[in-house]
Amino acid sequence: MTTIIGIAGNQIIQSVEVFNGNHVTYTPQGFVTAIQNAGGLPIVLPIGEEKNAAAYISKIDKLLLAGGQDISPDLFGEEPHPKLEETNRNRDLFELALIKEAIKQNKPIFAVCRGMQLINVALGGTLYQDLSLYSEWKVKHGQQPTQPQFATHGIKIEQDSVLYQLFGENYRVNSYHHQAINTLAHSLKVTARSDDGIVESIESADGSQRILGVQWHPELRFDVDTKEFDLFKYFVNQL
Repeated sequence: MTTIIGIAGNQIIQSVEVFNGNHVTYTPQGFVTAIQNAGGLPIVLPIGEEKNAAAYISKIDKLLLAGGQDISPDLFGEEPHPKLEETNRNRDLFELALIKEAIKQNKPIFAVCRGMQLINVALGGTLYQDLSLYSEWKVKHGQQPTQPQFATHGIKIEQDSVLYQLFGENYRVNSYHHQAINTLAHSLKVTARSDDGIVESIESADGSQRILGVQWHPELRFDVDTKEFDLFKYFVNQL
């Protein structure tokens, strides 16, 4: 039976010439292609009302949370920092509801970049609204203008982790973020960090909850690095 992967969708709501001014619900093509190639059936879950999250989760086997906007800081008890970038509160609230329901219904969650950060917030953790607030910041975590298929910084992976089985102790990743996990939620564990200590991967500390999050973007490199594709195969077929 094919595994149904629900990908929480994003929105383009400003007028964009290529879409003739229409608002658009979307997800990056890399997620769709990687899931299909791994044998899964991807379905995009459009941003909607929180009350519908349970019904969406009941229709899928696993949930994927993609990257995107910053997370509204009041959701972890802070006012917006001057360096906060675009937020979408409707997306925040809907995805928080999806996370809650996925945990309630015991559906596995794989989260990328913003998605990993949102899981931490959903479970009671906090974020650095900008890396300038992190005193040990030494690594360039936004790799522009370097193209996304090129890995630019290293991470060290804990042996007691899913990632260690897939990547080994040391790996190099691409990087597109200016926010990061600050206080870790009690129900999570860190499984990889960059050289300057930024959290690069999380898993659930509770073996009964199947949660895996990464700070980088495997959907942009899976076609040039087989280990990144192995991550999607693990998500679709084992997590």
